[in-house]
Amino acid sequence: MPEAPKQYDLAGQNKRVLDFIEEVTTNPDEVQRDLLGEILSRNAGVEYLRRHGLEGRTDRETFKKLLPVITYEDIQQDIHRIANGDTSPILTSKPVTEFLTSSGTSGGERKLMPTIEEELGRRCLLYSLLMPIMSQFVPDLEKGKGMYLMFIKSESWTPGGIVARPVLTSYYKSPYFKDRPYDPYTNYTSPNETVLCPDSYQSMYSQLLCGLCQNKEVMRVGAVFASGFIRAIRFLEKHWVLICNDIRSGTLNPKIVSDQSVRDAMGKILNKPNPYLADFIEGECSKSSWQGIIVRLWPNTKYVDVIVTGTMSQYIPTLDYYSNGLPLVCTMYASSECYFGVNLNPLCKPNEVSYTLIPSMCYYEFLPVNRSDEVTGSVHVPKALNEKEQQELVELVDVKLGQEYELVVTTFAGLYRYRVGDVLRVSGFKNKAPQFNFICRKNVVLSIDSDKTDEVELQNAMKNAVTHLLPFDAAVVEYTSYADTTTIPGHYVLYWELTLNGATPIPPCVYEDCCLTIEESLNSVYRQGRVSDKSIGPLEIRIVEQGTFDKLMDYAISLGASINQYKAPRCVKFPPVVELLNSRVVERFFSPKCPKWVPGHKQWNNNQN
Repeated sequence: MPEAPKQYDLAGQNKRVLDFIEEVTTNPDEVQRDLLGEILSRNAGVEYLRRHGLEGRTDRETFKKLLPVITYEDIQQDIHRIANGDTSPILTSKPVTEFLTSSGTSGGERKLMPTIEEELGRRCLLYSLLMPIMSQFVPDLEKGKGMYLMFIKSESWTPGGIVARPVLTSYYKSPYFKDRPYDPYTNYTSPNETVLCPDSYQSMYSQLLCGLCQNKEVMRVGAVFASGFIRAIRFLEKHWVLICNDIRSGTLNPKIVSDQSVRDAMGKILNKPNPYLADFIEGECSKSSWQGIIVRLWPNTKYVDVIVTGTMSQYIPTLDYYSNGLPLVCTMYASSECYFGVNLNPLCKPNEVSYTLIPSMCYYEFLPVNRSDEVTGSVHVPKALNEKEQQELVELVDVKLGQEYELVVTTFAGLYRYRVGDVLRVSGFKNKAPQFNFICRKNVVLSIDSDKTDEVELQNAMKNAVTHLLPFDAAVVEYTSYADTTTIPGHYVLYWELTLNGATPIPPCVYEDCCLTIEESLNSVYRQGRVSDKSIGPLEIRIVEQGTFDKLMDYAISLGASINQYKAPRCVKFPPVVELLNSRVVERFFSPKCPKWVPGHKQWNNNQN
C-alpha cells in the first residue's frame, strides 16, 4: 500500500462521491437518454446495428423499434467470431480486449461477455462509491484495515488470442488494483501477491495468516459471496494450529506456502516471533464453540461485507453464528455483463437490501414478470418476446413500486437490449432513481456458490443417471432437489422415490454411479466448483419411502395449492417441506469422486450452430 500523501483530502473525496450520486439520481432520465445516444453514436457502424437497420440513428424510439430484445444465444455466433480472431467491428467499434466469463451457462459452458478497455474504469468508478457511502454509517473506517479474502480463478485464451476470465480476476490482475494509489479505504491486510497467487490453498492460508497478524487493525471483514467467507472460517478451523506455529516462530512454513512472491511479501508482515498473539489465537480457536469467532479473533470488526441476497441468503444464519450478529453488508450489485448499482443504506437487514442503479453505468430497460409461489421456488419468466411484450419494456424512471421486472441492458461493450436474467423488485426511490431488491436469477433451481443450475439441465442430468437403474428393473417415480448449505462446502441433494420391480437389490455403488453421472452432466461452472475451487461438496442422493411425494402434495394442498394444477416442485427451499422429505429418507449416497473438468473454454472449438 503506498504511503499517504501529505494532504490527502478524504472528506473532500467523500463529498465528491456523494454529490455525484445525488446528481445522477436527480436527473436519471436525462442521464439515460444521453448515455444511450453516446453508445449508439460511438458504435454507429458496427455490424450488429447495421444488421438491424439502426446505423446512424441514436434516438430511443428508433432504438426500441428496430432492435430486438435478446438473450446470449442470439449473439453467440457473433461472440464466437470475435473469439476466433475476427477483428472487424461486429458488436462494438472499440476492440474487445477480453471476455468476462459469466457464472451463467449456455450449452453447459460459461457465457463469454465481451468487454472493452474503458469498461474497467467504469467498474472501478462504482467501487469508488462504496466506502464514502459506508463512512456515513460507520465512522473512522479509514483508521483501520479491511480483511477481504480475494482470489483469482483460472483463465484461458481464445483461438483469436483474447483472454477469458472471471470479472474479479480481471480486476485483481489490472493496474487499477495492483498499482492503486493511496486510499485508506483500500488498505487491506492481504498483500497483492497473496491475492494473485494461483494456488487457492496457499492464497487462503496466507491471507488468513496476514489477517490474524494484523487482527487489532481489522475493522471490517469480507469476501465476495457469503459462501466464500464461511469457507474461509472452516479453513481456519482446520488449519489454525499451523497458522499459530508460523506466528509463534515468526517464519512461514515452506511446506505450506512455497510461492516465492508470496513468501517475500509475507516476510514484511510475519517478520518476528509473536508468541503472545499465537497463544491468544490458540486460546480462542481451541474452545469447544466457534460462536462469535470473528469478533473474538478480530475484536474491532464493525461489519461483515459479503453478498447475502438471492441464493446467498441461505448462509445468513451461519454468518450470524460466527459473527455474533454483526451487520451483514451488501454494498453493490454487479454482474459480468456490467456493474449496476450500490446500496445506499448498507446497515439495513439482509432481507431489506435495496440497490440504487447508477444511471451512468449502462442503459436500463425492464420487462415485467410474474413469479410462482415460494413453496416451489420456481420463477416464471416469458420465454420469448412477441411485439406486444417488447412494447411492455419500460424505462428506468417508469418502473412501478412493488412490481417485479427482469433487467435488460445496453452497454458500451456491445450488448444491446440484453436480458441479464435477474429478477428485481422496485422497493423505493432515491430522488427520481428507482431502488430494487434482488429477488433471484430466473429459472435457477440450484445454487451453492457461483454455480447456477436450471430445471432443464437438472432434468437432462437425471435422464442420464437413471440409466444405471435399468438393469435392476427400477425407476425413479418422482424427484426433487435441495441446495444443502448445512455442510461446508454446501452440496446438491436429490430426493428420489423409487419403484423396485426387480428381485436383485441395487448395490450402493450403483447409486454412487448415479451421483457421479449427474455431476458429469452438469455445467462447467458447477464442475469447476467441485474440482478446482472446492466450493461445492459431493452431490448426494437421498432415497425416500414410497408415498413421500403424495405426502408432499397433501401438504401443498393444505396450504392452498390447487389439486388440479399441482405438480411436484423440482427444487425445494421451504423449511417444512425439507423437513418432511428428510423425515422419510431411508438411504443416502454420495458421489464417490469429482467429475471431469478441464480449465478453459471449449465452445469455440466445437461445431457452432
